[in-house]
Amino acid sequence: MAVVCFIVAGFLVGGVIQLVRSGATKFSVGLVGVLAALAVAGGVAWMLPGGDS
Repeated sequence: MAVVCFIVAGFLVGGVIQLVRSGATKFSVGLVGVLAALAVAGGVAWMLPGGDS
């Protein structure tokens, strides 16, 4: 599941790059950036030991 979180984060980071290039609003860039950060944090948290596999 951690791999899926990292894949989603990769797509979202790509989306942030495209939004910046297209001149989107700061709100939309920030929102997608926060979602990407949450996906990375979820992937890292999923890989931490001590969970329920």
